[in-house]
Amino acid sequence: MGSVRLILQDHQWERIRPHLPGKPGDRGRTGVDNRLFVEAVLWLARTGVPWRDLPESFGNWNSIFVRFSRWSKDGVWDRLFAAMADDPDFEYIMIDSTIVRAHQHAAGKKGGLKLARSAAREAD
Repeated sequence: MGSVRLILQDHQWERIRPHLPGKPGDRGRTGVDNRLFVEAVLWLARTGVPWRDLPESFGNWNSIFVRFSRWSKDGVWDRLFAAMADDPDFEYIMIDSTIVRAHQHAAGKKGGLKLARSAAREAD
């Protein structure tokens, strides 16, 4: 798949696969590329890049975005996270406010932003 590093190991994918739409027996299309799609979403979450910057090796970014939105609306991600939450292999994927810390300046300090003239400009 080119130079993009994948995230899921085979045993992790085998745990995830039964919880996704598109299995044989489900109505509609089968999810032939479900693994690649999930890898694309995980890659985006890990890197924080915009959808349009998704490497082409994952497929068309807009198709992936539309599918992500559809799965979100249908509750697929919620069900998947609930099913995987007790698995220690997925700890690094589960992100919440207890493990995300902002830099001390991210929220701004009391009194708002103050711009100071640089010493170099004052010397002019």
